[in-house]
Amino acid sequence: MDYVQQRMAQAAASTDASSSTLLTPLNGLLLSILLYTAYTFLLRPTPPPQLPKEEPAVVFRTFTPPTLRPYNGENGMPVYLAVRGRVFDVSRGRNFYGPGGPYENFAGRDASRGLACGSFDEDMLTKDLEGPLDKLEGLGPSEMEALQGWEERFEEKYLVVGKLVAVGEEGKEN
Repeated sequence: MDYVQQRMAQAAASTDASSSTLLTPLNGLLLSILLYTAYTFLLRPTPPPQLPKEEPAVVFRTFTPPTLRPYNGENGMPVYLAVRGRVFDVSRGRNFYGPGGPYENFAGRDASRGLACGSFDEDMLTKDLEGPLDKLEGLGPSEMEALQGWEERFEEKYLVVGKLVAVGEEGKEN
């Protein structure tokens, strides 16, 4: 029996020695993950930061209802709309104001009355593009307050790119 105990002691000693070695497959895997992580975060050169793409410059200009009409987002055109005589570039909100959006009726048009009344109906828009601009007569105080809220929202989010005047008023100073 002494022989069996001696062999068991030798086997136990050899397992202890082999389990304490550093070159196990698991340690090799962990070492490779550590080296890859160090390379990824510390040693790999980072690309230079990219400057944001600059929006094209927009020149302030005078629009009439017929000259504003093409700016409805179709055929690659930007999306403009007018509120109380000021023309806003709402192209960044193309999902709302461009083709297929809930406010698409206002694109390329004077949206003042529709925004004031909270209506997207076609009858809120001026039919005669060659006629006078909508003076917003008949709107109550609450409607004018709603319009002012919309106008402030547009001022915060979008650029003013021009003013809207009636046909024949283009060259006159206000």
